[in-house]
Amino acid sequence: MNEMTAIKTTLKDWESDQEVRWCPGCGDYAILKAVQRTLPELGADPAKTVFVSGIGCSSRFPYYVSSYGFHTIHGRAPAFATGLKLANPELDVWLVTGDGDGMSIGGNHTMHFLRRNINSQILLFNNEIYGLTKGQYSPTSREGTSSPTTPLGSVDRPMQPCAFALGAGARFIARGFDTSKNLGEVLKAAHAHQGAAFVEIFQNCIVYNKDRFADFTEKAVADTRQLWLKDGEPMLFNKGTQGLRLNTDHLHLEIVDVVDGDWQAVGVLVHDVKNRSIAHMLVELPMALFPVALGVIYDDPRPTYESALLGQDAVAREGKVANLAKLLAKGQTWTVQPEDQGPLSGV
Repeated sequence: MNEMTAIKTTLKDWESDQEVRWCPGCGDYAILKAVQRTLPELGADPAKTVFVSGIGCSSRFPYYVSSYGFHTIHGRAPAFATGLKLANPELDVWLVTGDGDGMSIGGNHTMHFLRRNINSQILLFNNEIYGLTKGQYSPTSREGTSSPTTPLGSVDRPMQPCAFALGAGARFIARGFDTSKNLGEVLKAAHAHQGAAFVEIFQNCIVYNKDRFADFTEKAVADTRQLWLKDGEPMLFNKGTQGLRLNTDHLHLEIVDVVDGDWQAVGVLVHDVKNRSIAHMLVELPMALFPVALGVIYDDPRPTYESALLGQDAVAREGKVANLAKLLAKGQTWTVQPEDQGPLSGV
């Protein structure tokens, strides 16, 4: 997030004149609207906002937001975003990527962006499939996923984007899903964080991986399958009748029943966004056995890369006058006079 004078905009101010072209029913539509609705609430300025993407269905995003945007190279959006923030730290930079773009070919760039702690927001759309290239399995596809590249079912063990981000040194981790009414609040929290904010958004690919997340996103199962986390509040779900506690003997999380609302009696954990160890446990909970941890999972800021680098540069400039000619003449230099040049050979 950047310190800026808030201005008044509306959703329409953030809608571009480009025709939005995703498959009918794609979850990207809902995410786009969530972002466009949230930006006015942040007091964001279109003239100081930049959306950067790589390649993939999600990476069409910059075309549809009326601000500055870069549709860049497969997996390399973090490199472009780093350059933007160093050239102009006042810009509010959002990266939009997918599970293939950001976790496969761009995994190394995502890792170093998070490690350096560039002050920007990364929105990773996770549909567990390569949509743009017609449904091949991706790094997040579950075991057994049948696709053109895994006709007998994937045998790869899928990666967990949030676990990857934590391992890379990220200081902010959050989760949401495309049609959630809470997605806007997650985006606001990411924007408020000073540093690299990583948001995984589960997104329904209507064509190649339809309803992959229906087992926890559908309204009928939301109470039992979603754990929305809030700092300082107990980890309760299923209308407060169940919660998570830490098994101190084996150091893992487990589900407990809550009777008459007395969650303290059974040791339900209170969410602490600065607890990195519990954050790791939450993002690696088996989806089939536990509710899915959503909301802000980890938020513990530290100084950003650009503030440290530009601060170092400012110190190095103290008491010095910029002189390009002097810089070019520094070190081993020589001048070649016309009379010193001998006859050209081979002519």
